Amino acid sequence: MSEPVVNNGESPIEDSAVQTADESVGDEFADDDADEEIVGQLDPALTEKKEEQKKGKKDWYILKVQVNREDTIKKSLERRIAVSGLEDCFGDILVPTEKVTEIRGDKKRIVKRKLYPGYIMVFMEINDETWFLVRETSGVGDFTGTQGRPTAMLSHEVQRILKSEQESPQKAPELKVGYRVGQIVKVKDGPFETLEGTVGNIDASSGRVTVIISIFGRSTPVELEYWQVELSK
Repeated sequence: MSEPVVNNGESPIEDSAVQTADESVGDEFADDDADEEIVGQLDPALTEKKEEQKKGKKDWYILKVQVNREDTIKKSLERRIAVSGLEDCFGDILVPTEKVTEIRGDKKRIVKRKLYPGYIMVFMEINDETWFLVRETSGVGDFTGTQGRPTAMLSHEVQRILKSEQESPQKAPELKVGYRVGQIVKVKDGPFETLEGTVGNIDASSGRVTVIISIFGRSTPVELEYWQVELSK
């Protein structure tokens, strides 16, 4: 007489089914991993893009905006970022400028001049939310890039622009002039008024120019203030 089989609440059929299901699920995930590996081999750029999205990588991008509204658009974009709660996806927003010396009348002053009218720089992470927020900001046209995709700025471009934004006490701002060395100018103030000459040198740090003027038949270099001469008509 055979001994009765003790079940102990365990079912060989159920265990087998569970084991089969587990193996099936494992095989399914294994197939997915293999598919992703194959896709990555076929399109490395796609894999790189996924990794950047995971890390939340930020880069500098250039936006096309309405000319003469760059500062207003920058402030509007900053407000929208704060309201949306996406501050972690953004960094600095810049209107690229450089400092130049202007002379009006006999007064010299330092002013900021836009390097690229109609463009602003944004340090940000590109994803669906940030892209939509930027594009829907009033005055923004589009990102610069190819085939409708934003293209990050090159590192040397960023460094050059950021350097122009920094103040350098040792270096005087560039003098904004309306003429170049070799051009003919006319003296409009001082003892040589009405005489014409050739620009020999421009000292941007001091705002002085050297003009070669013919005096008594001889070419004589005369040092003048920038505002004392103008282009000859």
